[in-house]
Amino acid sequence: MANNGAKESMLSGSLDPAAQKDKLQLKKRRFLRSRSAPHTALPPPETNVNESIPHSKSIFRNLHPSFRKVAICLAVYLGIGVFIFYLFRNQIKGLKTDRFLDALYFTIVTMTTVGYGDLVPNSDLTKLLACAFVFSGMALIGLILSKAADYLVEKQEILLVKAMHMRQKVGPTEILKEVEINKTRYKFILVFFILLILIIAGTVFLVTVEKLDTIDAFYCVCATITTLGYGDKSFSTQAGRIFAVFWILTGTICVALFFLYIAELNTESKQKALVKWVLERKMTNLDLEAADLDGNGTVGAAEFVIYKLKEMGKINQEDISLVMKEFEELDVDQSGTLSISDITLAQSS
Repeated sequence: MANNGAKESMLSGSLDPAAQKDKLQLKKRRFLRSRSAPHTALPPPETNVNESIPHSKSIFRNLHPSFRKVAICLAVYLGIGVFIFYLFRNQIKGLKTDRFLDALYFTIVTMTTVGYGDLVPNSDLTKLLACAFVFSGMALIGLILSKAADYLVEKQEILLVKAMHMRQKVGPTEILKEVEINKTRYKFILVFFILLILIIAGTVFLVTVEKLDTIDAFYCVCATITTLGYGDKSFSTQAGRIFAVFWILTGTICVALFFLYIAELNTESKQKALVKWVLERKMTNLDLEAADLDGNGTVGAAEFVIYKLKEMGKINQEDISLVMKEFEELDVDQSGTLSISDITLAQSS
């Protein structure tokens, strides 16, 4: 009986030309509104797991757009520092090796705030220059931390995920999804291993080249990368300062990133716990009233999503008000919905 009724309704609908015309217009209108969407009729392109994985726009393109700018700023800073401290090398006292190398070494030690004390300013002019360079160097280190260093770490995230799932057949999409979900954790793991390699390399170098014993070498490494810079142990040979120019900059940045990602992991775990609590908590009548934004006594899917996002701390009322204000400005005919004509009129006005 029910099937017969359904068939009759379908037949009556198909016999009604006016209804057919309205349906066609509705479908056409929906198609026009979704012109930017991908074609579902086309089969998904085949991907080879061994091929290079495309970079995610959300990670690689938008997060660090000024990587080249940071490299240029670093090169300019080091160039100016080397030039200035090379000119005033006679006003810097301490253990010296090569004039150009000492100027570069002093600039790096100043920028990273290591401050061994093996080379120190010896005049009012060089002291003022050192003050200017230490503040500008700290600002540049912050810029490197937020842009370049993070970018280089993320470049290796996919390789790490791929290595961890080597025995599993995981495609590019799954790998990118894994990177997005556990991005901070993979960053922390990578920085930890890089930092471990730098500590070992620095210790071995100080033992073999600077002729320190193992404890003193490890002590010097820790005092350097944490920017303590006691100064009783440092790089005193020409080969040692060539190594230090690259190692000090990399090591201090890695330590800063290491503690930054620890803080991010802690914040992320608290956020996930809050999201889990919000999703598992049962809805009450008070929640229903709070979620009913338009006050019609019912809660739609959009209202429910907005309410839950507010509870999770993802958005706040100010964000919602700003979005609603933009919607009202675009809704020229005040129909409560947006159409192509609304967008056209809003853009022309």
